[in-house]
Amino acid sequence: MHAFAVHPDDPTIHDLEIPTPRPEGRKVLLKVTRAGVCHTDTHLRAGGYDLGSRGLMSMKDRGIEYPMVLGHEVVGIVEQVGEDVESVRPGDARLIYPWIGCGECRHCREGNDNRCAAGRNLGVACHGGYAEYILVPDEKYLVDIDGIDPSWAATLACSGLTAYSAVDKILPLEPDEPVVLFGAGGLGLTAVALLRARGHRNICAVDVAEGNLSLARDMGASSTVLSGPGSGAKDIRRAAGGPASAVVDFVNNGVTATSAFEILTKAGHMVQVGLFGGEVTIPTALLALRMIHIEGSFVGTLSQLQDLVRIARSGKLPDIPVVERALSASEVSRALDDLTAGGVAGRIVLTA
Repeated sequence: MHAFAVHPDDPTIHDLEIPTPRPEGRKVLLKVTRAGVCHTDTHLRAGGYDLGSRGLMSMKDRGIEYPMVLGHEVVGIVEQVGEDVESVRPGDARLIYPWIGCGECRHCREGNDNRCAAGRNLGVACHGGYAEYILVPDEKYLVDIDGIDPSWAATLACSGLTAYSAVDKILPLEPDEPVVLFGAGGLGLTAVALLRARGHRNICAVDVAEGNLSLARDMGASSTVLSGPGSGAKDIRRAAGGPASAVVDFVNNGVTATSAFEILTKAGHMVQVGLFGGEVTIPTALLALRMIHIEGSFVGTLSQLQDLVRIARSGKLPDIPVVERALSASEVSRALDDLTAGGVAGRIVLTA
């Protein structure tokens, strides 16, 4: 099969021919029809994550095997199934939950694969969806998306799930308590829609691009702030109507994390999601005196994805803007370049 992969220390997307996997036991082989393009893929192509003064967290040094086939937001058609598979059959369209754990640790046994320290995430530790076919290690990770546009459904596996999990961490709140979202790309827009769907009214979106903020207002943001030189915490507090009860930071670099801490009210909740990198210095006394709750959030659970798909199927979650492109080496490369440069409104989904 064709697979579009990166080599270590090489940002080029290579079109490789590799053996097509054969499913055994509870494994399922799917023909890829949609593959969303995520900011995480840009970091993986770059080789790691910026840890500020600690340098670069190298994927190669962490044991990630190359060539790496990226792509973790995947919808496919079941092609072949292992002999023990019961819930799907060839021809079924399914969304794939990619955040797969070892299956043996406490977190995995409790259904929290995304917390597993020995994760086998598709598109990271195992070949992902930038390919003709993808092998899923267990049928339980396949989610029925009947009635949902497949391109939009693909984005639910990461941007949708990540936003859902983050919003889950800050609710319940009173509907008019200020919630601030840093970043109004695919993740932030989904978070706006989810907050509105769950009855929250005071949602302030902060972004560096006016186009993204316009989309955020369309999705239901009650206020927006264009971030840049001359703007700061005072502007965000003013737009939100006061200090924030909660902040969800979909950027999570040194600037946004610092601002998030500054705008929180007493006992406020700060959820850090993005992987843009850097570091932040926080006065430890203020952390205690203001009783600030800081929490990291990484994607979500299989159960949360199933809940999210049910919400999407009910019509309570507005579609985010999706740009479709062909699934090819050149388009994978162009999509990652566009995301790295910034300014992509909504999400890019590659179609086969």
